[in-house]
Amino acid sequence: MEKQLDEIAVDLLTQLIAIPSFSREEDKTAEALQQFFHKHNIEVERKGNNVWGQNRHFNASLPTILLNSHHDTVKPNPGYTRDPFKPAFEDGKLYGLGSNDAGGPLVSLIATFVHFYNQKKLKYNFVLAATAEEEISGTGGIESIWNQLPKIDFAIVGEPTLSQMAIAEKGLMVLDCVAKGKSGHAAREEGINALYEALPDIDWIRNYRFSKISQTLGEIKMTVTIINAGKQHNVVPAECTFTVDVRVTDQYTLEEILEVVKSNVKAQVTPRSLRMRPSGIAMDHPLVKAAKQLKLELYGSPTTSDQALIPVPSVKMGPGDSARSHSADEFIFVAEIKKGIDTYIELLNKIVL
Repeated sequence: MEKQLDEIAVDLLTQLIAIPSFSREEDKTAEALQQFFHKHNIEVERKGNNVWGQNRHFNASLPTILLNSHHDTVKPNPGYTRDPFKPAFEDGKLYGLGSNDAGGPLVSLIATFVHFYNQKKLKYNFVLAATAEEEISGTGGIESIWNQLPKIDFAIVGEPTLSQMAIAEKGLMVLDCVAKGKSGHAAREEGINALYEALPDIDWIRNYRFSKISQTLGEIKMTVTIINAGKQHNVVPAECTFTVDVRVTDQYTLEEILEVVKSNVKAQVTPRSLRMRPSGIAMDHPLVKAAKQLKLELYGSPTTSDQALIPVPSVKMGPGDSARSHSADEFIFVAEIKKGIDTYIELLNKIVL
């Protein structure tokens, strides 16, 4: 079985690529995953589009490690030149939507779970969860099943990291801002232009720097990403809306950052959510110690994943490259999948609890 783990993983990934699985529309890939586990005599549960199971000889007296990744995808990048749902092998690469993010990490974690599933006298338990809605940070994913899982002690979240280990991850807060003005005719000195009212706020957001800098995650980053104002060329806009993407470190709570923003801008500021908090793990955690023994690169990740929703110590790692995520003609190297499986297994075998 061990010699075939990479082949099992690649075969499963080709099946998943061929099935559209946009966020909240993952029911068909959830069915495919259930069929895969049934074929390998692995008992799993399902809620919504989330599928999970635990090792056969689960021992409640042992610590439990969660292996988690997602099977939803974004919609295809407009630049695609290939059929995004037609898996294709070429020059050592497997092309297809979701192959890199996060199909490769997902099937590598599943293969790792298969490797350990029937083993007796393990040092710890495993729970494998293939979850939904990660790409939209939806509430129907890992959050929706957390209380149905056994008690989890720590987690590995499968995302493309070149099989290196992200020991911390920035959180995310999206702010919807509204600058108010007064409508008037553009040809006369009438009204108060809401767009001009928004400009000082946008300038402040662009230039402000939070004083505390994280050792693993660096600075907090605020970026205005959307702006809308006005409907007619000859009417002074009475309202200007803009959206701010805030990437949060472990040095501030989301509430603290929100208060700083509100106290420095005139616009009305409303956070979409306070759920996506920064996450990470202690440098002396057994999982990190094992990674150091393997000489894995340890780093802080600027991107956000379901790690933000997992309320226990966690790391993010897996085959593939984050730079390829959501790109046109997405691919993963087949050799990366084998390396990912080998790295997961070697890492888990080295953990000393």
